[in-house]
Amino acid sequence: MQSSHSRRFIVPKRYQGAARSWLDEADRPRRSARLASSVVLVRDSAEGTETWLDYRPGNSPLGAVAFPGGSVQNADHDTFDWFGPSVGQWAEMLGVDDFSIARAHVVAAIRELFEETGVLLAGTDATTVVEGTGTAEWTRAREAVSNEEIGFGELMSKRGLGLRTDLLRPLVHWISPDFAHRRFDTRYFAATLPEGQTPMLLPSKGVWGEWVLPARLLAHRETSELGDRIGEEDTKGLPLAELLVPASEIILEKIAKAKGCIAYLNLKRSTHTYQAHLEEEDGRLWLRVEAPTSAPATAALSAIPHP
Repeated sequence: MQSSHSRRFIVPKRYQGAARSWLDEADRPRRSARLASSVVLVRDSAEGTETWLDYRPGNSPLGAVAFPGGSVQNADHDTFDWFGPSVGQWAEMLGVDDFSIARAHVVAAIRELFEETGVLLAGTDATTVVEGTGTAEWTRAREAVSNEEIGFGELMSKRGLGLRTDLLRPLVHWISPDFAHRRFDTRYFAATLPEGQTPMLLPSKGVWGEWVLPARLLAHRETSELGDRIGEEDTKGLPLAELLVPASEIILEKIAKAKGCIAYLNLKRSTHTYQAHLEEEDGRLWLRVEAPTSAPATAALSAIPHP
């Protein structure tokens, strides 16, 4: 049996107004949450396991600083060649009954990772991964997919590629707080950086993104070191908790304790649902989250290969 413990997180300043209004209007209906996917990209370094974070403007439901990701789109239901666990297996691992929703989450994860970083979990068969996605040609393709000038499925078909879904691992499930004006129902996945690929920001939309060492980031979590480094108006002078949603902060803590990225990805875990509940104590607002203290095995995947 999985046990859990309760943790409290601050309500970021940018959400204080919405949170106060929610408490003042008890019968206020919550906004619907859009389906979304996010990918925790990891790699090994001499100092420990690193992950890629980027800046997200506009009060993103994923946080001002987050892992690559975004909302599920209609085109994520298109036809794709598919290498890896079946859609039914993914539905079981994600804990959803609707196979089409499970499939769309997986597709959206791979598409969003490609759009935002250029990292593409795809190959011509179940044993290959495309390389050299940092060229000008691939950048134009990323822009075209991001601007919906071409469907992701069409792009993959034209290049003879199928999605390497076996390179993804399910992590956690995060649902935005009820009071948020924009809400996501997000499935987090993890993947290791494929050989021959390097994350690069999308020229038309990227502002900041880089590899970070979670252990170092967390050691300075009470300072504004990261926010000042990003240098945006809504990040400067802010501690880590003001920049991240609780799910991201918890994921960073798990990566910091990992003994290498392959060990982190192959860890057997349940897909825990994090949903923050608003509460007030002595005039201060908090987000209370139930976090697991143990992780029983979920639907099994074979050990992830290093692409």
